[in-house]
Amino acid sequence: MLEMRPGCECCDKDLPADSNGAYICSFECTFCEKCAADALKYICPNCGGGLVQRPVRPTSKLKANPASLARVYNPSGCQKTA
Repeated sequence: MLEMRPGCECCDKDLPADSNGAYICSFECTFCEKCAADALKYICPNCGGGLVQRPVRPTSKLKANPASLARVYNPSGCQKTA
C-alpha cells in the first residue's frame, strides 16, 4: 500500500490522499503538480526516476487505511532546472 505522504517535498503544499495533483517516484518521494512540472521536469531530484501522478485513495477508505502523517520537506533538492 502506498504511504500517501501529506505534502510536497519542494514547497510543502498540502497533498491530501483523496485529492488529485500529487506526483510520486517509485520510492514515493512526493511533489505537487507545479513543482513536478516546472522545477523538476517530472524527474525525481532524489533518485533520478520519473515522476507520475499519484493515485487517489478514496475518502471512504482513509479511515481503515490512513495516509502517512510524516512530512518530508527538502526544498534545497528542488532547484529549478534549465
